[in-house]
Amino acid sequence: MLFFTQCFGAVLDLIHLRFQHYKAKRVFSAAGQLVCVVNPTHSLKYAPTLCAAAQTSTEQGILPPCHHHEAVHDPQLVPCVCPLFSCPWEGHLEVVVSHLRQTHHINILQGAEIVFLATDMHLPAPTDWIIMHSCLGHQFLLVLRKQEKYEGHPQFFATMMLIGTPTQADNFTYRLELNRNQRRLKWEATPRSVLECVDSVISDGDCLVLNTSLAQLFSDNGSLAIGIAITTSKVHNSKAEM
Repeated sequence: MLFFTQCFGAVLDLIHLRFQHYKAKRVFSAAGQLVCVVNPTHSLKYAPTLCAAAQTSTEQGILPPCHHHEAVHDPQLVPCVCPLFSCPWEGHLEVVVSHLRQTHHINILQGAEIVFLATDMHLPAPTDWIIMHSCLGHQFLLVLRKQEKYEGHPQFFATMMLIGTPTQADNFTYRLELNRNQRRLKWEATPRSVLECVDSVISDGDCLVLNTSLAQLFSDNGSLAIGIAITTSKVHNSKAEM
């Protein structure tokens, strides 16, 4: 009976996942966008960490140490950039993508425009939804986090980070768009480099921020679809419009 129960539960999870993917494809197929269903993962960190971002070290492509990492002594090595884990890994920037895929099993999706479908938005904070996006010859890390910035008031934070240096990140503009029930919310900005630490970006609020009621307004049966587009640009501007 235990074996049957476990197998039956796994089958139900698979059916639910395929149903979510079918729903998203039905909604966005007309736009020719790829859809990626992303399941939530609870962060294994004990507490959110803040990066003391020193501008001089950032410009040189060196990661300012987070509280959960020791200082980087070799300027050629950077710590793991996955925001879910306090991972002791260090390596060169060019192998960060391989580390994220092989060690943390983060999926990567290719395409100029994709749809990030985050499931189970009702789960308690802190919760993360993460995927990598390959576009224009570079890899980007999209992070959606549910976090209580004030006790009892969870918010959703979505940001796009380039797996590259801050100088390279300045060459791109990313757009996050929510569109449902004749309502549209759009955020455009220059992506930040993963060398600047995801936690500090979210702490500063330099990203798309949704309170619970606004997230529910754009969600469908507990899932939130975010359209993602990346373009090359030298313009440094960010805006949110509705």
